Formats: sequence, C-alpha cells, structure tokens
Amino acid sequence: MLFTHILASGISCIVALVVTLGLTRRRVYPLPLPPGPRPLPFLGNALQLDTKRPWLTYTAWGKTYGRIIHSRIFGIDLIIINSETIARELLDRRSANYSTRPVIRTNELAGLAFNTALLPYGEMLRRHRKIFHQILRAEASVSYHKMYSRHANELVVNLLDVTSNLSQQTERYTASLIMAVTYGYIAHGSEDPFLSRTRELFDIGKYIVSPERAAIFTAFPFLEKLPYWCFGGAFALIGRCRELAQQLLNEPFDEVKAQMENGTVSHSLVTDFLSQPHDDVDEDTMKAVAVTGYIVGMDTTASALQTFLLAMVLYPDVQARARAEMDQVVGHDKMPCLDDRASLPYIDATLHEVLRWYPVAPLGVPHATSNDDVYDGYFIPKGAMVMVNQWALSRDEDVFSNASRFDPSRHLTVDGKLKDHLVNHFAFGHGRRICPGRWFADNSLWTAATAILAVLRVDHAKDSNGNRIEVKPEFTTGLAV
Repeated sequence: MLFTHILASGISCIVALVVTLGLTRRRVYPLPLPPGPRPLPFLGNALQLDTKRPWLTYTAWGKTYGRIIHSRIFGIDLIIINSETIARELLDRRSANYSTRPVIRTNELAGLAFNTALLPYGEMLRRHRKIFHQILRAEASVSYHKMYSRHANELVVNLLDVTSNLSQQTERYTASLIMAVTYGYIAHGSEDPFLSRTRELFDIGKYIVSPERAAIFTAFPFLEKLPYWCFGGAFALIGRCRELAQQLLNEPFDEVKAQMENGTVSHSLVTDFLSQPHDDVDEDTMKAVAVTGYIVGMDTTASALQTFLLAMVLYPDVQARARAEMDQVVGHDKMPCLDDRASLPYIDATLHEVLRWYPVAPLGVPHATSNDDVYDGYFIPKGAMVMVNQWALSRDEDVFSNASRFDPSRHLTVDGKLKDHLVNHFAFGHGRRICPGRWFADNSLWTAATAILAVLRVDHAKDSNGNRIEVKPEFTTGLAV
C-alpha cells in the first residue's frame, strides 16, 4: 500500500514536470474543433471525467456544448457523438474514414489483441468478419431455430429454481448457445470451467480496455515496465487476463480436435473448419473468431436479458400486455417460436426498449479516424478517437419523450406495426463495424424473452412478513454494463 502511494506521488510529480516544462505543443487546425470543455495542459479533461461512468459526463457536456463534442485526455483527441443523426452521417455514410479502431495499449498488454471488435481496419478484420458473416448472417440463423428453443426452455426451467442466481442463469443460456454453435460444446452448469473463465476474463477486460482508463498507458509508455499490481484494481490483473485469454483460445479448440480423433465430436463451426482446407484462414484466426463470439456474445446478450427481467418487474403493465399478445397469437398450449415473430410486434417493441432503456455498452466500441475530416464546419483530426454515446442517444428527449420511462409503444406506429427491425438498433453499432453477430443475438434474445413470458410471471419477491421487496435499478460499470 505504501509503495502504491509512493508510485502515485511519483507519477503526479512527473506529470507536473511535463506540464511545467511545456513539453506538449498545441496543434493548429485549419478549422475549429467541435466545442467542448476547456482542457488543462497535457492532462486535458482527465480530471473532469467520471471515469467509472464517462457516458454521464459526456451527456452532461452535451447539454452545454451540443451534439458533437471535442475532449482531450493526455493528448488524445476524443470526439463524442451525442446524436444518432450525426452517428449515421459520419460512421455509416463516411464509413471509409471511421471504420478503424484506436490503439488501446491495455488491450494488447492483457492478451486481448485477438478480439474482432477491437481489431484495426484491414485484412485481418476482413477475414474475421467473413467467417462471422458465414455462420451468423440472417439466412444462417434460420438453421439454429431448434437450438435457440432448446436452450431457452432450459433457461426457463433453471429460472424456476428459487435458489438460482439470475445473472448466472442468463449468462449460462447465452454462453451455452454460442459455445454449442462454435465448438459443439454443452456447458455443464453455471460453474462450467469455460464459462467461469470467460466471466472472469470479461470482468477484468471490460475495465482495462475502457479508453478513458487506458489513456494513462498511452501517455506514459514507461508505466508498462512497472509491475501491474502497482496500479491496483483491474489493472493489477493484467497478467491473469493474459493467462485466461490463452486458455480460452486454445483449450476448447484443442478439445474439438481430440473429439474428432476419437469420433465423439458434435457439429460446430470449429469442426467444419478443421474438416476442410482453407487458403485464407489459419488456426489462430479461427481460434480468435470463436473466442470473440462467445466472450462478447455471452455478456452482452445476458446483460440485455437481465434488463428485460428488471423491466418486467418494474413495469407489470408491459409484462401483462406482452403476455396477452402472445396468448392471442400463440395460444396457451404451445411454446412460441421464431415463426410467430412477425405476429408479435409488441414483444419486439419491448426488446427494442430493453436495448434503449439501459444500453448494454453505453459508449459502444470506439472508432478512430483514418484521415482528417470536416463536419458542420468543425475539424475532426486524423487519429481522433470517435465514440457514440449510446446513453445520450437513449435519453434524447427530442426522439424519446419521457426517456427514463420504459415504454415499448414508442417503437410502434399508430396502427401497432413495428417501426424498425431490432438488428438496426443503435445498440449494435454503426457502419462497417456494426456487430456481425446481431442476427444471432437478436434471435437468441427474442427466443429467451418469449419463453420466459410464456411460462413465468416475473414479480417482486416478498420478505418474511409477506411484504413486497422493492427493486432499485443498479448497473455495473465498464465498457459493457
């Protein structure tokens, strides 16, 4: 503890010395940068940020400076977009310039550089996305219908266990489903070794790859030479993260190989890969795609399901209307299936609202500019980190009146039709970096939600005196919440 304090003091002195000596030079741009808070020399706006929930800071700044903001942290230019219109103009229509990722040094230090979502734009990314497109595109998802239903039914049975942990059960559902597709692997309970390692890896990674937290390593490269335990918190676990990443990359992949040799293998993405030659994809690429799929998909879809359950408790009128729609269309004597989906617009609207009400990744995954750009008279420099503040989009009162309220009707037309398909939701990102697994996530979320509505009534627990236990919405922090 004493060493940590000494180290912190030393770093503060170094920062002060850099500022005092004026080692940073103010860059001159041909046009003004987007408006934003006044930065301090070198530190920029680092001291003004809520580093645990930066999306709240950016949203507050938006009320002062507008829908596109410039900020700077340790010399890194940040462009924060608080408008879906601007996000679509820049990231969709000008995607050639906004499709790469910034260098987040902790991503590499923690052994997570394989992650498809964080790869820079280039040939490796194209290989990853080609594989994802082959197995998770809309047409391919049709072949997984029975698998969705089987796992969703198992989720409902597990939720009936009054001693079960809700978060563990939703994570088990999403992870088991993805691992069945990628490895043909059936998870064995919430304590399954692959699931528990994935959870541990994600819990560490979602903090250390947060751009605001990782900026210190970009500003002070020499810090990499220090033992990571000096920094405390999740940063102290960078070595453990690297170890977990290697285990998850290799062990399930090697297990499929062993099963192929002894004739016990199940059909899966990895089985298909190992069964035929590939000219443009090697084993390391296939491992990275498989691991990315279930690490990212497990936590994000599970988080959305937990938010769905929370909304059903807090808004019983929504739950009752969704169930009534299903009873009318499907009936009481069978489970809903994806073939019923077109006739259940209110349930789709409910899932739209789940992703809007509490975005799973409030700041998405940061983009970066490949070249200088100009928008609405503002200069956006090459190499700037560009973040879409999904929290601000979700709370835009011009688009979503009474935005803090959970109201699925906002996603329906006056005649009850769905306004837009769920896969077009801003929660899945924008442009060429839109989530390649969105169809799979969309179908798995819908199947689980409808299975829950068909069988269970979600309500408040009661204490020993029979009084209702109130629920207060609270969310974790990090790149995903």
